[in-house]
Amino acid sequence: MRDDLKKWMEGEGERVLKQVGIKTGQIILDFGCGSGNYSLPIAKIIGDKGKLFALDKNGTDLDKLTQRAREGKLNNIKIIKTKGELILPFKDEFFDVVVLYDVLHFYYFSFDERKKLLKEVYRVLKQDSFLSVYPEHMGLEEIKREIEDVNFYLKRKYLKRLIHEDSYTKGYILNFGKKFS
Repeated sequence: MRDDLKKWMEGEGERVLKQVGIKTGQIILDFGCGSGNYSLPIAKIIGDKGKLFALDKNGTDLDKLTQRAREGKLNNIKIIKTKGELILPFKDEFFDVVVLYDVLHFYYFSFDERKKLLKEVYRVLKQDSFLSVYPEHMGLEEIKREIEDVNFYLKRKYLKRLIHEDSYTKGYILNFGKKFS
C-alpha cells in the first residue's frame, strides 16, 4: 500500500494528471483536497507560474498537506480551510481547472448540495477551462447526468490507474467543459 503511494508521488501521479490535461501555469482549485495525494503532483506540474488552491474542511489533512508541500519545496499551493460551505470564495471565471476527485458522492453531499456545488464550480471556471471529476463511489452515468444538468458537457473520459486511500485502483477521470447559452 505505501509502495503505491510512493510510486504515485514520485512521478506516476504527475504522468497521469498531465494526460488528463493539467498543464504548466494553470490556476487550479482542488476542492476536497484531503492530505494532497492529487494536490502535490498538480503543484509540481503547474510550476511556479501556476497556482493551486487546496480547499478542504479537515484541518488535520490540511496540516499534513502543508507539511508535505514544505518538504517538497512547493510554494505554489494556497491552503483554504472551510467549514463545508458550498459557496466558493472566488470571483467569476477565476480557474483554468477545478478538480473534484472522490468528493461528489452521497457520503459527503446530498443531490441538492452537489447541484449547488456544481453551479458554483461553473461560475468560477473560465470559458476555455474544464472540470475534472474522479467519481469514486458513484455510477458514471448518474454523475455524468448530474453534471450535464448544470450546463456542462463531457469532453473526455479516461480510464486510469489512480490512487485511492493510498492504494492503486482503476478508475475514470471525466473532464467536462462549460456550455454557453
